Amino acid sequence: MNTSLIACLPIVVGSLLAQPAHAESAPATPLKSGKQVYNEVCSSCHKTGVAHAPRFGNKADWAPLIAEGQDILTAHAWVGVRAMPAKGGKPDLKLAEFARAVAYMASQAGGNWKDPDAGMMHKIRKEAEKRLEKSIKEAEAMKKELHRLNEEDD
Repeated sequence: MNTSLIACLPIVVGSLLAQPAHAESAPATPLKSGKQVYNEVCSSCHKTGVAHAPRFGNKADWAPLIAEGQDILTAHAWVGVRAMPAKGGKPDLKLAEFARAVAYMASQAGGNWKDPDAGMMHKIRKEAEKRLEKSIKEAEAMKKELHRLNEEDD
């Protein structure tokens, strides 16, 4: 048996015992600001109005959307609406960052929107779930119709 390994054993065991039972996880990556997300993701469409996207800073484009309310507009955009893909087309975009970007764009077009707090994020998640449930029901109805049409063809 290697005596140098045995000699190190008390040091290794002592250092393990000195560790907390639950080592702290690495700090979470800080959320990007709404402006950062706008510049990195949203500006590709919202800067020029691609596919009828409301143009950044254009009060006329944004007024009816702002009137929907922060929770509804953010939730519907998050799951995808009209020509806008879900999550702004960036699958790894966090909901909180997305919500900050929507608040930033709306505030630059006359809305009095702030970065969402915990209460607003809860409302956004609830509305997004509601919107997804509606989409799922519509897709299921369409699937049933296709099955019926296939049966007619047979």
